[in-house]
Amino acid sequence: MKKACIFFMVSLICVLIAYAPLRAETEPPLEGGKLPAFKLQIPKSTEEKNYLGLSGSGSFSIPQIKANVAIIEIFNMYCPHCQAAASEVNKLYSAIENDPALRGKIKLIGIGAGNSQFEVDLFKKKYNISFPLFPDADFSIHEACGRVSTPYFMGVKIKADGSHTVIYSKLGGFDDANQFLTLFLKEAR
Repeated sequence: MKKACIFFMVSLICVLIAYAPLRAETEPPLEGGKLPAFKLQIPKSTEEKNYLGLSGSGSFSIPQIKANVAIIEIFNMYCPHCQAAASEVNKLYSAIENDPALRGKIKLIGIGAGNSQFEVDLFKKKYNISFPLFPDADFSIHEACGRVSTPYFMGVKIKADGSHTVIYSKLGGFDDANQFLTLFLKEAR
């Protein structure tokens, strides 16, 4: 009995040790840290390419966006919270784009966790989204970002040398786009 108990405890410790690195990789990006490495497809739309400061075709990573800060929303088109937040996120985009001091310096994108291109396009049309949305049909980006619930917002400060730092990483939408932007700008300093 004692040997079985010791064997069980040793086995449990081995499993926990083996599992720990996997668990660490599935945590949401921490403020002050880096985004996990993932790529998105360069949009086909010239307007969206210009907005992000990209050209050509293929893929890109977030630090390649031509901006000082990128705001990333992880959403799912079937999430009722994401649907409810869409109008405030649109107001956030408009507030940024209508402010000459912010326009071009802060870019907003959405990544549809578990959503195909068709689903992302449907969400974009239904909620009149003006900023680029990207599919994550296989959940690979969602997985890399810690399997976060939706909507989840991350802010990434992009330096001229292409390095980056996560400056905001939080679950949940917001009730007032202007208050969120004010809070976000304090974090971005």
